[in-house]
Amino acid sequence: MGSVIRASLVPGYLQLARSGALAERVRAALDLLGVPCRVCPRRCRVDRGRDERGLCGIGRHAVVASAFPHFGEEDCLRGRYGSGTVFFAGCSLRCVFCQNWQISWSAHGETVTPERLAAIFVELQQLGCHNVNLVTPEHVVPQVVEAIPAAVEHGLRVPLVYNTSGYDALESLSLLEGIVDVYMPDFKLWSEERCRRYLKRRDYAEVARAALREMHRQVGDLVLDEDGLAVHGLLLRHLVLPGLLDETEAILRFVAAELGTGTYLNLMAQYRPEARVGRDGEFRELDRRVHRDEFEQAWALAERLGFHRLDARSLAEARTLTV
Repeated sequence: MGSVIRASLVPGYLQLARSGALAERVRAALDLLGVPCRVCPRRCRVDRGRDERGLCGIGRHAVVASAFPHFGEEDCLRGRYGSGTVFFAGCSLRCVFCQNWQISWSAHGETVTPERLAAIFVELQQLGCHNVNLVTPEHVVPQVVEAIPAAVEHGLRVPLVYNTSGYDALESLSLLEGIVDVYMPDFKLWSEERCRRYLKRRDYAEVARAALREMHRQVGDLVLDEDGLAVHGLLLRHLVLPGLLDETEAILRFVAAELGTGTYLNLMAQYRPEARVGRDGEFRELDRRVHRDEFEQAWALAERLGFHRLDARSLAEARTLTV
């Protein structure tokens, strides 16, 4: 499985809190909310510090759609007691095939103060969750950073997982260094035209490449403890899309060349037509599941490129697909 340690690493945010550096991170993070908002690469011309909203739909405070122990994540995250997922409402992208569009395209949920968000983190830990898993956090980095001091004060000790689309601003990522223990980005598409058509951001791949380099610089390859649980490093996801194996190949070649074949890679087979796909005949080319042979070709390519830390559960799931 790759790098293994014999004892749990101390989460980085605890070390920052002890050094006194966390308070300055909070001040710098909140400054990103001002005009223009600089939290994500869109740089919407709004003042979120005054509760104005850009495309993400979120103002001064984060909105939590749900929070619970999740048993559908990778084995190294879910363990025996689950990954403590916090699903944030809103998103900086508008992927036409979004698998969580009911959450990502709305601001529905509980508007949380820093104290309440900290309490959610601690409650998940008290339920036995092995980590706190921040889902779609790209647009709420300041709010997450702001909640960490209170969470530490109330006993948070588990790793913090940053579960992102990959559309992250480097300015935000720089403030997360030493706070996030495990980065879990998705890398969706490579070509500018397909990024424009399917994600509504032509610059997605350029942004994602820079973000992945920065994440890997901060945390390196994924490290597991003696129980096989992720405690530090980068875990990369890529959702294989129907008919787009050339996109998969370009992404895998980039990762192999720039991050290395020791990258823990989850090739995901669970694509299904969602959101705008199939509605009124839109995006008909994506209006089907991935075929088993498509996924097997993607897996074989990863092996040929030398990736040796592939999430095996995805290959098992792919066997349920049609040929």
